[in-house]
Amino acid sequence: MKLDRQQKFILLASTLASFLTPFMGSATNLALPAVARAFELSAVTLGWTVTAYLLTTAIFLVPVGRLADMVGRRQIFVAGISVFLAGTLFSGLAFSGGSLIVFRLIQGAGGAMIFATSIALLTSHFPPENRGRVLGINTAATYTGLSLGPVLGGLLVHYFGWRSVFFFSLVPGLLALSLVTRAYRHVPSPQEKSLAGFDVKGSAIYGLGLVCFMLGFSRWPAAYGFGLAAAGIALLVLFLFFEGRQPQPVLDTALFKKNRTFAFSNLAALINYSSTFAVSYLLSLYLQYIHGFSPRTAGLVLVAQPAVQALCSPAAGRASDRVEPRILASAGMGLTVVGLVALSFLNLETPLLWVVLGLVFLGTGFGLFSSPNTNAIMGSVEPKNYGVASATLATMRMVGQMFSLGLTMMIISVVMGNVRIVPENYPLFVKSLRLTLTVFAGLNFLGIFASLARKNRKNQDTLHFSDFSPDSGRDH
Repeated sequence: MKLDRQQKFILLASTLASFLTPFMGSATNLALPAVARAFELSAVTLGWTVTAYLLTTAIFLVPVGRLADMVGRRQIFVAGISVFLAGTLFSGLAFSGGSLIVFRLIQGAGGAMIFATSIALLTSHFPPENRGRVLGINTAATYTGLSLGPVLGGLLVHYFGWRSVFFFSLVPGLLALSLVTRAYRHVPSPQEKSLAGFDVKGSAIYGLGLVCFMLGFSRWPAAYGFGLAAAGIALLVLFLFFEGRQPQPVLDTALFKKNRTFAFSNLAALINYSSTFAVSYLLSLYLQYIHGFSPRTAGLVLVAQPAVQALCSPAAGRASDRVEPRILASAGMGLTVVGLVALSFLNLETPLLWVVLGLVFLGTGFGLFSSPNTNAIMGSVEPKNYGVASATLATMRMVGQMFSLGLTMMIISVVMGNVRIVPENYPLFVKSLRLTLTVFAGLNFLGIFASLARKNRKNQDTLHFSDFSPDSGRDH
């Protein structure tokens, strides 16, 4: 695969950005106990330092994806890195739990811009025959970030405190910003494009619906929690009906109605992220509280999952250019179920080897799932919808992650109550963990059928990429 100068810089910039965001998430998980001690936060409030980032990202993803298709993907990508860096800097300077949550909201807005454009940039700059390989490299960078996050995060927290995690993350972000700027140094800026017709009302309904649902979901089983969640679901249903009647919708619902591969691939992604994201959050707390590990040691244990994912993803991406993505992705979900079932048997005295084996199954499963699933989604749409397709997939990831963490917070709230994780509450915490992982295993098992339900890939690339040229979409 020969790359020109611009392709090299774009691949490097996108890869660094894809490394940065998961690194930030996994490293932050290792810093949570230190944050809780510093600001004296309960387990539920502590969870909101993570949920705040995910919620803002999910709110902005779909609108930003449409904006990227309208005004240019590179502009949104550059703006996203800049906003993300600002939120990261402020998070490192947080003076209370509340301020940290606010700064994580800013970070999430930047993350939305990055997620909505990085895959779209790659897809528009590389021909179909190289797409699986490039997406595999990009996915491997994501899992490398997840792998190094626990290790470097643990070391940083151990030696320099939790704030150092945020300050360290500024380095790859600044490098990515420099690379993408160099990639377009000699490329004229695209002509000013009109924002007329941008669906502001639909974006507002979508954002409000997500906020209500997640706020309500995290407050179950309180009555007002059910009410808020119900209101959120109603608003999201209204959003879908509203979008179906808009001339320029922020989310083209026809992609779900008429494109079976797109619909079921996104559903599979939603289910897979819903049933896996909170595992690292739970195990980070489990290893540090129950096993008494330091953040550094816990990070070394947790690295097993993303390290295996990083090894599997490039091979899975290349294979998805030849083998049906639905077969690879479905097999991956099956292995993920095995890992979740294994971890659902954790107790106060579980050997460390059992934890590592469960993480290896999870890593292998997710590595087989992610790249082929992304390839299937991006290969099922026309170039004009790359931004929306990339943003929709990222939205499934963010909503799934929010649901995963929200379900975890709800179960912890029901089983433990709004209390700190102290020795007398350890049995209740383990009970919460086991129940959560059992639910995740059942959910992921159902996701296998969603993955298998997508269509086989026949002449999809020929049909949708017939107008591809080396310069198509370059200014986007």
